[in-house]
Amino acid sequence: MFADRIEGKWLDAFQAVFRLCKVAAGEEVAILSETQSRALNVQLAELALQRLGATVFHVTVPSRPQHAPVPVRSTGASDALSGHKAAIAALKASSLVVDLTVEGLLHAAELPEVISGDARLLMISNEHPDALERLLPQPRDETRVKAAVRQARASQRMTVVSPAGTDLTVAMEGASTVGVWGWCDRPGTVAHWPAGLVVSFPKAGSVNGRLVLDAGDINLTFKRYLERPVTLTIVDDYVTAIEGEGTDAELMRRYLAAWGDREAYAVSHVGFGMNEAARYEALAMYGQRDTNGTELRAFAGNFLFSTGANEFAGRYTKGHFDIPVRGCTIALDGEAVVTDGTLAEHLR
Repeated sequence: MFADRIEGKWLDAFQAVFRLCKVAAGEEVAILSETQSRALNVQLAELALQRLGATVFHVTVPSRPQHAPVPVRSTGASDALSGHKAAIAALKASSLVVDLTVEGLLHAAELPEVISGDARLLMISNEHPDALERLLPQPRDETRVKAAVRQARASQRMTVVSPAGTDLTVAMEGASTVGVWGWCDRPGTVAHWPAGLVVSFPKAGSVNGRLVLDAGDINLTFKRYLERPVTLTIVDDYVTAIEGEGTDAELMRRYLAAWGDREAYAVSHVGFGMNEAARYEALAMYGQRDTNGTELRAFAGNFLFSTGANEFAGRYTKGHFDIPVRGCTIALDGEAVVTDGTLAEHLR
């Protein structure tokens, strides 16, 4: 964007989301950030909370040294709190934690302890506020997302097919399914903004078939629209072959191999976007410093496929891909929730 300054319209947006979180006057709210956090969002959060009369305090920790063999991006598994017992204690003592770490605490090892004292946590994705302003959660989103979560939790089987050649089967029995509508208003709950998606973490050995990433699909670790097709063969959760010619296939092969870790090739989660305001083309409109790509994960009708850690299958790794795939038909026990990339009517 052109100028990173506080704008009234962005304060209004932050205030609107905190109202949905039922922030009350006098409530003790912790803003968690690190030294590499987006300072503009930290400032906007503080001022918006003060507008609502909350008692605000900051927990800021140094961004940790890099230990991975390759750059780590968009994992939702920040290590900013690792070893910071006093910081975790302060967060637990609040009733709301506003998470503004670079990667976010969504899959961080410390998250269960942070919310164990009845704190609720709102992760504000590392997006420029220009995007956050466009993607304000709407009250009706809660009903829609909860309906999709119920359907996914009740299902035994997910199938995903596409004209590009995708033919994927996911055993859903025992999967952990969560949905996010953009705010948290009850103790011990977690949400993120932007939102509007449903994801399932299958049990071990649940995912098999072929996933074809067509030109125009997105690898959000690289923040890149694919230029040529890439085909992934998946056997009992693990990517066993990456076929394709050109830059996109080569990038995926090299990045996964760099970890030297079989778990980097495993399926993390599967799901679909439900946010009607999110735009597929948004990645073309922002520089890489100004987007975390959450909007692309949530645009309505995409099949969101992810590799990497899945704690519900006992797999842990920092290697991670989030890949929104267009044009798929996704069915739960034979009932389509997405048809040719369009969200089903009963979930709109």
